[in-house]
Amino acid sequence: MNLSSKRQPKYNFGLLETPKTSDSREATYQGASSSSVPGTSSQSSVPGTSFGQTPRTSSLSSGNSHSNSTQVSGLSSSSSSKRPRYNAGNSSTGSSVSSSSTPNVRSSTSRTSNPGSSTRTPRGFSSSGRTPGSRRTPYTGSSMTPGATPARIDRSALVAIVEGRGLARGEIGMATLDLKRPELVLSQFSDMLTYVKTITKLQIIHPLEIILPSTACESGTMTNLSKFITDQFHNTSISTVQRKYFNETKGLLYVKQLCVPEYSSVELEVSSKYYCLAAVAALMKYLEFIQNTIYAPASLKIVFKGSENTTMIDVSTAKNLELLQNQRDPHSDHTLYGILNYTKTVAGARLLRSNILQPPSDIDTITLRQDAVSELIEKPEIFYNLEAVIGRFLDIDHLLSLCVQVQKQENVKTAENKITNVMYLKHTLELVTPLKEALGDCENPLLMASYKVLEDPRFVLMLDKINCIIHEDARYQKGTLNMRSQKCFAVKPNMNGLLDISRKTYTEMVDDITDLVNQMAGAYNLPLKVAYSTTRGFHIQMYGGGAEGYTADNLPGIFMKVTKFKNTFSFTTADLIKMNDRVKESLHEIYMMTSIVMTELLNNIRDDIGALYKLTETVATIDMLLSFAHACTLSDFVRPEFTDTFAVKQSRHPILEKISIEHPVPNNIYASEDSNFVVITGPNMSGKSTYLRQIALLQIMAQIGSFVPAEYASFRIANQIFSRIGSDDDLETNSSTFMMEMKEINYIIQTVSANSLIIIDELGRGTSVEEGVGICFSICEHLIATKAFTFFVTHFRELTMLDSLYPNVENYFFEIHRSFSIEANCEKVVYTHMLSKGKTEEKHYGIQLAEISTLPQSVVTNAKQLAIKIEEEKKNSEKQDKEICRQRAVFKLATRLVQAARSSRLDDDSLRQYVASLKKKYEEEVLSLEE
Repeated sequence: MNLSSKRQPKYNFGLLETPKTSDSREATYQGASSSSVPGTSSQSSVPGTSFGQTPRTSSLSSGNSHSNSTQVSGLSSSSSSKRPRYNAGNSSTGSSVSSSSTPNVRSSTSRTSNPGSSTRTPRGFSSSGRTPGSRRTPYTGSSMTPGATPARIDRSALVAIVEGRGLARGEIGMATLDLKRPELVLSQFSDMLTYVKTITKLQIIHPLEIILPSTACESGTMTNLSKFITDQFHNTSISTVQRKYFNETKGLLYVKQLCVPEYSSVELEVSSKYYCLAAVAALMKYLEFIQNTIYAPASLKIVFKGSENTTMIDVSTAKNLELLQNQRDPHSDHTLYGILNYTKTVAGARLLRSNILQPPSDIDTITLRQDAVSELIEKPEIFYNLEAVIGRFLDIDHLLSLCVQVQKQENVKTAENKITNVMYLKHTLELVTPLKEALGDCENPLLMASYKVLEDPRFVLMLDKINCIIHEDARYQKGTLNMRSQKCFAVKPNMNGLLDISRKTYTEMVDDITDLVNQMAGAYNLPLKVAYSTTRGFHIQMYGGGAEGYTADNLPGIFMKVTKFKNTFSFTTADLIKMNDRVKESLHEIYMMTSIVMTELLNNIRDDIGALYKLTETVATIDMLLSFAHACTLSDFVRPEFTDTFAVKQSRHPILEKISIEHPVPNNIYASEDSNFVVITGPNMSGKSTYLRQIALLQIMAQIGSFVPAEYASFRIANQIFSRIGSDDDLETNSSTFMMEMKEINYIIQTVSANSLIIIDELGRGTSVEEGVGICFSICEHLIATKAFTFFVTHFRELTMLDSLYPNVENYFFEIHRSFSIEANCEKVVYTHMLSKGKTEEKHYGIQLAEISTLPQSVVTNAKQLAIKIEEEKKNSEKQDKEICRQRAVFKLATRLVQAARSSRLDDDSLRQYVASLKKKYEEEVLSLEE
């Protein structure tokens, strides 16, 4: 088998040839499909359609067209018989189709290509190493329950991405559709050479599969975008389709036909967004031919989301801050998501996750959330009522996705799932009234808006339509047999004569089974009873733990397939097996006839389905706000303010406070326009890195609408949060520790703005001291000029001299105490973890830590002597120039006066006192300089 030298996509429509495989280990999602898709020819929904054929629509102008003129052979498949790659939900398109029915993909040039250049590894191939040209099986996770960590969240989103060419390179179009959420999200934005916005958005989406144009992944001409995506998302499947399917005209047609009326305004918003429309066309075509999924007209929620009004957090920063995943233990809840996640629904957890990765930067949105959290804390009765109702909601997004998909072929499994979905929909609609009643006494505008959403008459209309067909007491019950009975008799009598007859027959056969078992119990004088399981159907059980001492050998010969679990025997008979088969056939008839009624019911309520999209937004938002309120009640949190100053009094690390037995040491945080660059020094293990992470975590908590652990908090809205933490190398990109530092700091320098928040931990430690100091000094000077709030931790003492050159630089350090230990007969260091203003006076603290370790005493003593000698040679004390100090005092006075005039909330008398104190402080500083 020939393998290509580069990592290739799993599928390449019109480019690569995929070997047939019937590997049973293929990862699947449960999913459903549907009717016609807009923008395709009339042959698209019939068997034998060629995916590779040229669309019938006329070619587009060169300015707007994304078509590829290269002619390739098509992908022929039968739409009515192929199995979807992923199955998103509980439905299935048939279990009789083998995996070999997956269509082959051929290229017109594949027969003449060089060996090994385009041959793909079969899907079922597995290897312990990362073989070039092969693909790893995508990680699909497990079912998510409320409170689950992000590592266990299901991935079910497909993303199509296209980049402009020529002068439009860097313009990115993206379309996302979650197989478990009927929401099509469109994005178009300008990205930089490192594609950080694209990678960040993909990190938030957490896709199952990424779809790219074939021209972006051709061997030897792979674009930078595809290289970045391939390197960053190792466990995500990457597929390609021909460039001609990225057609913006078809994409706009999809949007017009599939969008629900409530969100039809998106048409005007995206009509000129050519690249995201092109991505829509490719994504929907891919879904039709590979997932075998088609959505009903006017059934999808379509929204356009750019990068406006959000704070960008890049992938490495999210990892360094442990926003979603703990670096030491990936399954631990010791993350920001873990300490805030008290959500009861999957939609609420999903919204919380996306907000943490991309916090809102709109002050009105944040304030509304804070007001809502305050009201929930102040009114416990509303909080507990809402929490009780929200916890009963199912995953509405997933339920909606199954309701708007239409099956191309009907079988028993899809029929059964359709009945289940309607019962779940009935359960969801019945919760609207209790939720509205729980919101009745709320005064917050955000909660009142949720109340108005629930007043939509379509909820009552849909429930009335369902209750006309479905029994009012039909609902979800525990137990396989109980749920089967609920589904059998869900439809009211006299709706379908054949259905009534089939149900009567089914009931009689179940009664016959009970009579048969009772007869055998009397004939053999045994304590027999009827039992049911999904694997064996109806069978017989008998308790064998009594004094009689029953064993499998002394049971009558009529009993077969005897098994024993603890003290209970399970077995069956030949007659019971035959009766089970007849019961199964009768049950299938009931399901198929019930499905006909359910299909008609879903068609009747589909016009009102748009109200459920508003419901799922409302439930997710309320659930997230309840989670914030819950977290606030467990700890001493305070509501933050938003000004132009970053000032937090007695702040605490939110994760450390949650997991520590002892309370962490609180510290103040301060940054403003006149002191926007903070240099922090101190010994190793004094708490510098923890303090840096604490700063960024509190900023994120404040911007998502949560309260923060502090006595007082004021934040400036940040449009970007950057971090440079850690000292790891990267073997895959052949980058040393120092090279990784330079790559990360280069990204910060290129994208930083005046409203950014930057935390940097020990930059320049991967090279010599002289070069490290020089690079750090130059980078600091560049960042000082940007007015971004920067917190810079370093061990280079030379950087503490920046405050003599720039008046907006402040020095802080972490204190330590020394005490003499009589037992150890040496000086002992006590870490206070307290931040103080000034420069650290500690010297040779690295040697002191080495002294505590098991290094030989002679080595430590020699190190001390050498360090003292080097320090004496480099010692060059310089007194601060009086003129520089005077200019610094003038700058600080002017900045604080401007700040007070712009954002002060003091009354006139208090303001006069404040200005007088500024004057007195300035005069004292000038007087001290003259002396």
